[in-house]
Amino acid sequence: MKEFRGGTAVVTGAASGFGRVTSLALAERGMHVIAADIDLEGAERTAARAGELGGKGSARWVDVADAAAMEEFAAAVEEAHGVPDLVINNAGIAVMGPFLETGAEDWDEIIGVNLVGVVNGSRSFGRRMAERNRSLPRARRSGHIVNIASAASYQPVRSLSSYCATKAAVRMLSECMRADLARDGIKVSCICPGFSGTNIAKNARVASGVSAEKAAKVRKWSEAGLRMRHYPPEKVAARIIKAIERDEAVVSINLEGHLSHLVSRVSPSLGRLVARVPAPF
Repeated sequence: MKEFRGGTAVVTGAASGFGRVTSLALAERGMHVIAADIDLEGAERTAARAGELGGKGSARWVDVADAAAMEEFAAAVEEAHGVPDLVINNAGIAVMGPFLETGAEDWDEIIGVNLVGVVNGSRSFGRRMAERNRSLPRARRSGHIVNIASAASYQPVRSLSSYCATKAAVRMLSECMRADLARDGIKVSCICPGFSGTNIAKNARVASGVSAEKAAKVRKWSEAGLRMRHYPPEKVAARIIKAIERDEAVVSINLEGHLSHLVSRVSPSLGRLVARVPAPF
């Protein structure tokens, strides 16, 4: 995808974080951005700002974990704007806590958003892209799906078992999708950022088995860590744009993203050792 201007992009989790800054970067390039989020007010703010930056913006409430809701959303987008050129499955949450204190409800929620949400978005919009492309000559086929994973997809972390597991699943899902959807002219990229200055730690759930006192300590520790890293999410958005332009398969972002990937390939045992570093639980 080389030309953004005049195209349509759907971004989930667009109320804040990577979703918001990527939506705005696409709007600056002249795209109509459909900002989707369970936080409708936040999505509306993103859409309004997108309109101020030279593109167009629309907002939509959607729960990505709800397959029927995502199908309804995709149908509404197609009816109003046609099949989108770009879909960014960004919506995600974090659950922090030891494995044995992470309850069934915690697993259901994080799998629903982080993994099933990506499946739902990719299926609903990917099917429409494929149906459109099959009626076109191969040279005119288009459509790009971007799935946001994490550097945590490479590196085990003792206090983030559910998060690491779902993000690793998103990375492998993306690889499978890229191979499968190529026949229909649909490109797929997976983005694996390291730490960045988003609200993911502030909004993260602490596992249901962790005491309230310990949960407050963990949240404070996590937020402080992200502030110290101070890697702007705008840099992540710029790299996502580049990945789309270059049609890159899997993209690691920032030092810890590249380092985690390297360690996972060269010395997995070192990664396992790092995973044992004590956390404030």
